[in-house]
Amino acid sequence: MTSSSRTFPALLVDHSGESSRREVVELSLEDLEAGEVTIEVEWSGLNYKDALAASKDGKVARISPLIPGIDLAGTVIASTSPEVRAGDVVLVHGYDLGVAHHGGFARIARVPAAWVVPLPAGLSAHDAMTIGTAGFTAALSVDALEVRGLRPGGGPILVTGATGGVGSIAVDILATRGYEVVASTGKPDAAQWLRDLGAVDVIGREEAADASRPLQRERWAGAVDCVGGSTLPYILSSLRYGAAVAASGNTGGMGVQTTVLPFILRGVALLGIDSVQCAIDRRREVWARIATDLRPRGLEALGSATVSLAEIPQALDALLQGAAQGRTLVELSR
Repeated sequence: MTSSSRTFPALLVDHSGESSRREVVELSLEDLEAGEVTIEVEWSGLNYKDALAASKDGKVARISPLIPGIDLAGTVIASTSPEVRAGDVVLVHGYDLGVAHHGGFARIARVPAAWVVPLPAGLSAHDAMTIGTAGFTAALSVDALEVRGLRPGGGPILVTGATGGVGSIAVDILATRGYEVVASTGKPDAAQWLRDLGAVDVIGREEAADASRPLQRERWAGAVDCVGGSTLPYILSSLRYGAAVAASGNTGGMGVQTTVLPFILRGVALLGIDSVQCAIDRRREVWARIATDLRPRGLEALGSATVSLAEIPQALDALLQGAAQGRTLVELSR
C-alpha cells in the first residue's frame, strides 16, 4: 500500500440529517484537508468544546462531516515545511482544529505548519494531552494573573468549575506554585480529589454564585473562573482591591449581569483568556513554561480515564451532562 492510499480510523460526525451521526469510519489521506504537516496521532483529549462540536445543537462545528478533537499529540510522518521535520514529536490545538478543520479524533491528521508546537523537553505525548487545551488555558490564566501582580502569600485564590479540565489543572498549577487555592464545585464527592490536587478548601457551587449585592466582603486575591453565568458577577463583587479574575468558561451561561462598582471602587480587572487564536509564538512560549515552572505535579490524577475512538461518543455525552471529572484521554493506537 502506498502512503497516498493509506487508510486509518477516525470518528466522523455528520450533522446533515435530522440528528447527528457519529461513527468510526476508515478514511484515506485524500479525505484530509490541505496542510504542510501530516501527523500520526498518538493521543488526543476530550474537551467540552468537542462535545459541542459533536452535537447538532452545539453551534460549534463549522463543517460537516467533521472529525472532532481540538487537541492532539503525535509524531510527524510527512512535512513540506522547513520548520517541521518528519520524526518530530509535536502537539497541535486551537485555531480551527476540530471545528472547521478535521481534528484529533483520528489516527492521522494533517494541519498547517503554523499551528504546530514542538513537544517541549520533559513532556511526553501522553503528558501533553493530559494537560491539553484545558491545561494550556489554565496556564494562560495563571500567567495573566501573575502579570497583573498576583503572588503567593497574597491571600486565597478561587478556582470555579474546579473538577473540570481547566479548573482541575488550574488548582494543581496554583497549588504547586505556592498559592492558597479554594476550589468551587457542584460535586461534593470530589472534594478529597481536589484537596489531593492541592486545594486547601472546597466550597459549593452555590456559595460561589451569590451575586445578590454589587459589592460583597473582599475575599479573593485572585480567581480563575471556568463557569461564567452568575458565578462571574459574584467573583467580581468579592475580589480584593486591585485583584483580577481570569475568565475562560461559559458552562454556567454566557450572560453576565453585574455593575461597574467593583471596577470603579475596587479597581478590579476582568481578564479574558482565549486559547483558540493565541499567537503561535506565545503558544510555544507558554508550552515551554508548562514543561518547567508551570508544570502540574498531579498529571496521573488529572488523566483519570482513557477511551478508544469507539468509546468517544458516550464519553462526550457524559461531558455534556456534567458527569466527567478531570481529563479524559483518547488513545489512538487502541
